[in-house]
Amino acid sequence: MSYMKSNSLAIFNSNDIYPIGADSTFPFQQHRDIFYLSGIDQEESILILFPNAINKNHREILFIKKTNKNLMIWEGEKLNKKQAQDLSGISSIYWLNKFEDIFKSLCSECETFYFNTNEHYRQNVETQTREDRFIIDCKKKFPAHKSEKSNPILQKLRSIKSNEEISQIQTACDITEKGFRRILNYVKPGVWEYEIEAEFSHEFIKNKSKGFAYSPIIASGKNSNVLHYIQNNKQCKKGDVLLLDVGAEYGNYSSDMTRTIPVSGRFSDFQKKIYSSVLKVKNEATKLLVPGAKWKEYHKEVGEIMTSELIKLKLIDKIDVKNQNPEKPAYKKYFMHGTSHHLGLDTHDYGLLDMPMESNMVFTVEPGIYIPEKNFGIRLEDDVVIQKKR
Repeated sequence: MSYMKSNSLAIFNSNDIYPIGADSTFPFQQHRDIFYLSGIDQEESILILFPNAINKNHREILFIKKTNKNLMIWEGEKLNKKQAQDLSGISSIYWLNKFEDIFKSLCSECETFYFNTNEHYRQNVETQTREDRFIIDCKKKFPAHKSEKSNPILQKLRSIKSNEEISQIQTACDITEKGFRRILNYVKPGVWEYEIEAEFSHEFIKNKSKGFAYSPIIASGKNSNVLHYIQNNKQCKKGDVLLLDVGAEYGNYSSDMTRTIPVSGRFSDFQKKIYSSVLKVKNEATKLLVPGAKWKEYHKEVGEIMTSELIKLKLIDKIDVKNQNPEKPAYKKYFMHGTSHHLGLDTHDYGLLDMPMESNMVFTVEPGIYIPEKNFGIRLEDDVVIQKKR
């Protein structure tokens, strides 16, 4: 609220429950912004922040869906007002059917709306969201009001984690580790990728996670060269590597781990060399994640470290580097994705990329080397909290 302009009001809507077909829907996933601001994990909730409201009770308002007998029978009870107060810390809780009247009265007091659009640098949304529909409707009903964007404020706030958030992410990481240790003795030639996925899923849910934080990648053999391979339907063969890019969620917070292991229990000499180089790049990259580091400079330095390793491996040579296009360095032939991204409520979390890195930002570190002609790729990934002191 302290970032908002004077006499302005911000609105945040829950996500839709998305249909699949017939009467089927995807499980509800709360919009991360309203969850971050309120702790409310229930559909059809609306949050209003209006720091200059004349009525002090209307400076923070939460609207929630009221339970009725039919809902109780089919879906169970929804939050009552006391529960919503306890979860959110917001004292003014109204049933959703009061929203239109209260919002209309508040609009006569404010000059500017803060709308919450998705401006993440990787967003690719083809569906009109509940938030989108609200913004269209609001602009139509109140054309004289100015509008601002909440997203830049949230990008900054959400990129720096509180100690409680770091604890949630750590728990998600601990659950992921349990899943990884579970499958280590399970993997052998002949096992299927989906069987390994099932073992992870079992361990995650057993440990109070809702499951995977993102679609898991269980990629054996040549599939390990496909960056977003999610079919997970091939049999693991003797001599294959198995690339596992998986992470448990916990309390809506994500973990993100990648490990690459030999299906037969031992890497070949060449696979081991590639693994050792990826591990070295990961460890060196991690050292660069310090307060004040700049995003572009960090990735450039990691590229130079990777270039050195690829030369040692004789996958590229100094002539390749000398003649490289600066926009597409030689190392990109074998390492074509970024090294890090923000991690938090979203696996690819909020964070302004022109901001210097700060303490309590959480990043992944995930270099890889992919060699399609050898039918394998190796990636390693850890989750790292930036701290003032190591």
